[in-house]
Formats: sequence, structure tokens, C-alpha cells
Amino acid sequence: MQPSPPSSGTVTEVATLAGGCFWCTEAVFSELKGVSEVVPGYAGGSVRSPSYEEVCTGRTGHAEVVQVTFDPATVSYHDLLIVFLTTHDPTSLNRQGNDVGAQYRSAIFYHSAEQKATAEAALRELRSAGLWRRKIVTELVPFTEFFPAEEYHRQYFRRNPEKAYCQAVIAPKLEKFRKEHAARIRFASA
Repeated sequence: MQPSPPSSGTVTEVATLAGGCFWCTEAVFSELKGVSEVVPGYAGGSVRSPSYEEVCTGRTGHAEVVQVTFDPATVSYHDLLIVFLTTHDPTSLNRQGNDVGAQYRSAIFYHSAEQKATAEAALRELRSAGLWRRKIVTELVPFTEFFPAEEYHRQYFRRNPEKAYCQAVIAPKLEKFRKEHAARIRFASA
């Protein structure tokens, strides 16, 4: 996908990332400086316009993803990937916490050769840093098609902060993001 100028005249780029449950990933990227939109959805599968229920079976090949529109003058693609790779477990194959199945895999769906090269560099950098005891298993695959999730998945954490899953899984992930990437937060939390 080519960068497109929004109405403000700023050039934006798009990243498509799978880090387990898209509710968690959406909540993190919604607070990142330079991000103008985060849309949960599905990518990497073989069924056109899959439903959440179909993706949950694990038979469509899709991963739960977020499509992130960002201003590279504010947050680089590299820095976006560092946030992504440090706010979920990139060493866990086909699972994040209690969410198990290929639909919860860790993946970077690159949109260009430049994004692929940047992702390879970020993965090498983090492997060299030795932040994890286990091997990073994040897939690096070409982007093909994105299917937005159903409306009730959008801004799930913001609309449902009291839900048990939000309190047990998303809130701690956000706290980790806020602590480890404080300088990158767009706004102070309420």
C-alpha cells in the first residue's frame, strides 16, 4: 500500500500487525504518538471477508491483526515495530497467553520491500538484544488483503474497560506499554 496524504497534508503509512488478540494490540497502538487510526481485522488467510466466528475456528488461516495508519515523521515504522515486538510475546508460537491457535500468531505483514527490510532489521536488533530466552517466532510475510473486523470489536477496550478480559489481559499490557514506552504515549491516560 502506498502512503496517502490525509486532509492535513501529512503523509501517512500503513502497518499490518498480528500480536495475538486484536483488542490488546489495538489498545496499545491507540495510545502511540503518530498513530491516526487503528482498525482490528483479519489478514493472512484464504477465505474472503471472514467473520470473527470463522477466524476463531482456526480453519481460515487468518490472524487477528490491527491495521495501523501512522505518520512516519512522528513515529518511524522501525519504532512502531519495536513497540509491537515488546508489548506481546514474539516467542510464543500460535498463542498469546490463554488465546491459542494460529489466529493468535505473531506476524508482521509488510506492505513494501522497504517495510520488509526494516522489519528484518528490527527483528535482528531484538534478537541481538537478548530480551527473551526463547527464539522469536514472529512471521514476516507479504501483505495481501485486510478484512476489517465487525464493528463491535472496534475500540473494544475503551468501550468495555470493566470486562474481565479487559482487566485481566488488556489493562496489564497497556501498563507495560505505558511504563516501557512512556515517551511515545500520545496522551495521558484517564
